[in-house]
Amino acid sequence: MSPLRAPYTPGADEGRQGPFVVLEGVSGVGKSTLARLLAERLGATAIHTLTDPHTGWSDTVNRELRPLPQFAFYLSGLLHTSDVIRQHLRTGPVVADRYASSLMACHSAVHRVGLDQVRELIAPFQPYLVAPDTTFYLIGSDHSLKERMGTKTDVKQDDTDLFDVPGRLARLRENFQSVAETDPSAVTLPTDGRSPDDLADIIAKHLEDRRA
Repeated sequence: MSPLRAPYTPGADEGRQGPFVVLEGVSGVGKSTLARLLAERLGATAIHTLTDPHTGWSDTVNRELRPLPQFAFYLSGLLHTSDVIRQHLRTGPVVADRYASSLMACHSAVHRVGLDQVRELIAPFQPYLVAPDTTFYLIGSDHSLKERMGTKTDVKQDDTDLFDVPGRLARLRENFQSVAETDPSAVTLPTDGRSPDDLADIIAKHLEDRRA
């Protein structure tokens, strides 16, 4: 039973009309492209965490806020995204590009905060979040990440910091692996040598097998 009390309890999760699928992994691994493909195949709503209005504020937050207020901002965005997902699940499947795992893995890596400490911060709010049916953790080599980064048209600071900030990529990979190990919805999915269509085929089959 959720420890949250009114008016902070989440809306009802009854009446889902499809699965809630999350794509996780470091920047440049192919989450956004795959989310669009899956949304088309599944007739799903594609959502990027953060959703509006938070996404428009993120650059200022990253530049001007200290780590704890910055975490609070991203947590607020995650809670709002969960409300948006809950609403869309009433009409069909949802595919999310990033979710709670990214908040934990990225905040810990960027600010060099222990992952366990970040887990403690988010734990009281976990009951509010819609639980994914499956979370696919996408994994790519340094070479494939650099290739994809070279073709991205919307390169952001997070993307360039992967290789420009010493140790950033290694910390992110370690954090995502640690989060996945305790995530009951986790499925690890290597991306090297596989096209977005190949990955979409694998995920679609996995979802079909779950329904069977």
